[in-house]
Amino acid sequence: MARQLNRLVDSTLKKASYETHGSVKLFDGGGLYLHIQQSGRYWRMKYRIGGRERLLSIGVYPQVSLKQARDERDHARQQVSQGIDPVQARRERQQSQREKLDNSFQALADEWLVKVHAETVGATTYEKNKRRLERLAYPYLGVRPISEIQAPEVLDVLRRIERQGHVDSAHRVKTLVGQVLRYGIARGVAARDVTADLKGALAPIRQKHFAAQTTPDELAPVLKAIDGYRGAPETVIALELLPILLLRPGNIRALEWSQVDLKARRIELAITKNGDPLVVPLSDQALSALQRIEPLSRHRSRFVFPGARSAARPMSDNAMGAALRNLGMKDQQTAHGFRAVARTMLVERLGFAVELVEMQLGHRVADTHGRAYNRTQWLDERARMMQAWADYLDTLRDPHNNVTAIGRGRA
Repeated sequence: MARQLNRLVDSTLKKASYETHGSVKLFDGGGLYLHIQQSGRYWRMKYRIGGRERLLSIGVYPQVSLKQARDERDHARQQVSQGIDPVQARRERQQSQREKLDNSFQALADEWLVKVHAETVGATTYEKNKRRLERLAYPYLGVRPISEIQAPEVLDVLRRIERQGHVDSAHRVKTLVGQVLRYGIARGVAARDVTADLKGALAPIRQKHFAAQTTPDELAPVLKAIDGYRGAPETVIALELLPILLLRPGNIRALEWSQVDLKARRIELAITKNGDPLVVPLSDQALSALQRIEPLSRHRSRFVFPGARSAARPMSDNAMGAALRNLGMKDQQTAHGFRAVARTMLVERLGFAVELVEMQLGHRVADTHGRAYNRTQWLDERARMMQAWADYLDTLRDPHNNVTAIGRGRA
């Protein structure tokens, strides 16, 4: 049933309902009508294009008002006059919007995080970078189509971070945004990495140096203090291993028993900070320390050093640093600083090749052609170096120790 009216008015529409009118079409002119049905009141528009009658859905009344429906009708009539099919134009517009959403910065960044970043960095680094994107980039770039992002808007995001005093974070976010854009290029949805245009636009990072004692006379009291530390067994042994393993503190505290092979005398980290595997040969001293912690943690946790509150989590990331501060070393020696100690003394005091030391520190080492060495190389030489280093630390801790600490080697 259809009812012809010259023009609809709001008062008529407000009273019109299925209960009072049944299923009816109330026409407004120009093909526009309100179709009242049991399920609701729907704006429709009839039009003809290419000799065929078509029907355009405009919306539901009263969410779409009479004025809004008329505006949509007028726009559709204009399209028809230009030979454009309003229904097809809407489908194309919706498809374009879906593609923009699918190719938004956040969508591509989420995909990159899972498919690329998670496979190339350690879990801790992954989570930090994921949070950086979520907190600092997504609120401003998240819904933007990646193909439309320009350098000035990226710079605006970075300036916000910089103004809060987090210059280092601004540089890290710039790197992450650039990596996502390059992933977009590989996926065929971005043309270029616009962060390349921002070189020199941010304040330089002030290099942070971790406190470290890099001479024997300075290091000896630190080692003696650690030897005398009294605390939870997990913290005591983690501190003991900190100077001799050359690992980052985060790698030690999150170390899992699945990564430790006591029989083969090695630790194998599948992914390190720079995304490569790393093998750590165990000296006699390191092996002894791990054998002491094994009966305390292996049966109750997958972590070598489980957390104090929950064995399902690793030791707190502040545990070793707090222990050093409790020993009065706040401005003398940090947990991370032991890597600088080893880097200096292994080369200058024990005479090992810098390439060998860098590789054991988990740094990228390239050959003469610029190709990165595999970090599972030179294991025999590295095992001798790690034993020599542990022995040398013993002599510093106890000058009367009869161990001969110098064990020179070169790759």
